[in-house]
Amino acid sequence: MPSSDPPSTEESFKKPKIKKSKLDRIADIQEEDCKKKEKKRKKEKREEKGKGDTRFDDDKDKKMAFEVEVEATKERKKKKGRKRKRDAMCRDGDNDTKMEEVGGREFENLKGVGDFRITEVLKDALKSEGIERLFPIQAMTFDIILDGSDLVGCARTGQGKTLAFVLPILESLVNEKTMTCRKTGNGKQPTVLVLLPSRELSNQVFVDFEFYGGLVGLTACCLYGGSPYASQNQALQRGVDIIVGTPERIKDHVDRGTLKLESLKFCVLDAADEMLKTGFVDDVELILGMIGDANKIQRLLFSATFSDWVKKLSSRFLNHNKKTVDLAGKEKLKATARRLALPCSRKARGHVIQDIIHLYSQGKRTIVFTDTNDSASELSGLLHKSHALHGDIAQMECEAILSGFRSGRFLVLVATNVVARGLDIHNVQLIIQCEPPQDVKAFMHRSELIERAGNSGVTVLLYEPKNSHVISLIENQFGVKFERINAPQPVEVAQLSGKDAALAISHMPDSVIPVFQSQAEHLLASSKLSPVDFLAKALAKVAGYTDVKNRSLLSSLEGHVALILQTETTMYSSSFALSFLKRYLPDDKIRGIKGLKITAGGTGAVFDVPTDDVELFTKAIKNAKMMSIEELREIPPLRVVDRSNKAFGDKRGGRRAGRSGRGR
Repeated sequence: MPSSDPPSTEESFKKPKIKKSKLDRIADIQEEDCKKKEKKRKKEKREEKGKGDTRFDDDKDKKMAFEVEVEATKERKKKKGRKRKRDAMCRDGDNDTKMEEVGGREFENLKGVGDFRITEVLKDALKSEGIERLFPIQAMTFDIILDGSDLVGCARTGQGKTLAFVLPILESLVNEKTMTCRKTGNGKQPTVLVLLPSRELSNQVFVDFEFYGGLVGLTACCLYGGSPYASQNQALQRGVDIIVGTPERIKDHVDRGTLKLESLKFCVLDAADEMLKTGFVDDVELILGMIGDANKIQRLLFSATFSDWVKKLSSRFLNHNKKTVDLAGKEKLKATARRLALPCSRKARGHVIQDIIHLYSQGKRTIVFTDTNDSASELSGLLHKSHALHGDIAQMECEAILSGFRSGRFLVLVATNVVARGLDIHNVQLIIQCEPPQDVKAFMHRSELIERAGNSGVTVLLYEPKNSHVISLIENQFGVKFERINAPQPVEVAQLSGKDAALAISHMPDSVIPVFQSQAEHLLASSKLSPVDFLAKALAKVAGYTDVKNRSLLSSLEGHVALILQTETTMYSSSFALSFLKRYLPDDKIRGIKGLKITAGGTGAVFDVPTDDVELFTKAIKNAKMMSIEELREIPPLRVVDRSNKAFGDKRGGRRAGRSGRGR
């Protein structure tokens, strides 16, 4: 339960194995001081209301205290995770690159933190987290932002875009001129507004601003949907310097009058390319249009891709003298993950994905991506020990799910594509994408959850045979190659499960033998099977198998076999192939055919039939002239023009309907 997790997590952080750094002690003191002030303020408020409302206030205070505790726990976890991430990157040697091709230019000898105009307390904080050098996107944009220019920055996911704007913005806010004119205390209006497409991303950026900003006396607030307005309103009334949140909730607070944007000095649009997919386009453009003169407010736009909408936004809302740093446009992708493409019908997904996880996850974390909230919940119900994560889940529950996945309480997460860019999870071994992405670039962003800091793993893309052209599109556009594989056969998975079962049996202590020995002797004596065969059945039972079914190579359907019909004449459509088969097979068997496709050469047709009908099909065509039928061993190239022919037929049908309409 969420109510029990935070105390145990906090307790683990209260007893670290190593001595706390000076910065950690300062942060703890500041946090304790804030809690004391908040407690004093609540006490005064209760005294003013009187005894009649005491019970209501106590309940409300308990809820607020719990939320504060959860937020504090999340912050500690993320600080620790961020440090582990940076340490891992340093160990992998990513920051020690001597010469790297980035955005069409050479970036030589990455500069250290000390080479930039960063306040000493922030330098110490960065070094305490293992950050000795800035990443390319951070180093190349730091001076541009600090000198006051509008900026469009593009870099792949996981390359440090967040600190690329957090550090220079904080430096701008703490300089003497700004601090002397900055209003403090209750009612203080924000000077920084950061817009992000998801609550997960908002939380991650907020943690950085809260941690580093708190060291220089700046406060931050996170606003997103799914959390109560009351606590957000209280934070805004007390006054904050930095607002981080989603466009929809930011717009709501502006409309309610609880958030005023007259004092803004910075407006940041992060993960801009994702705003289009999450439906925030209108809200983003409305907010950017109301924040004031572009010459008075510095606007920064960060994205993983330089899409058309990003270009439109930058030309419309950013100063015409804006700078552009594009490290994603010409950056060569380093494919460290193994990429697999697998044909699979929607009906077979649940069983196939479970077997893929068994074969390729190596007992480590797996993330399954799908398009809709319903399909994420449905798949989560089919997959063993998994949880779903999507937009319909409450924020508190989302945090508990992510915490459980990161800590290893469960190893399979089923998430929608909308939250893909908001996930900051490391040591992911396997990513499964249930359907080809509508945006080809989205595939690369999801794969980067594995490839961060040079990690290796496996990415599996499921597709229906009719969408096989999408695989070639991704390969041609991004210069990556897929291994075309067939769905894991149940026999293959059963053999692997048998190995696991045999290993488990061999590790059983000898002390259990006397207890079960007499029953084992009785079974062997009463059975006609050999001891080896009997043990094989026992292994199957331990592995959870009572039957091993066939699985189609074409659609991955269990209980089906893919056949290929070959002729000496060209088959122009599926109906041609069916007409050949109808000559030799009864109608009820023809109706049982599934997913018939014509091969690229036009002389073959592949299709699925139930396992029990395989012998009937092969015998019926055995003596036919100029035709043969056999079990499919490997999926041949299929005719791609089938798709365009269908579209062309639709258009012709539309024209015929139009003429008929005019005639009537």
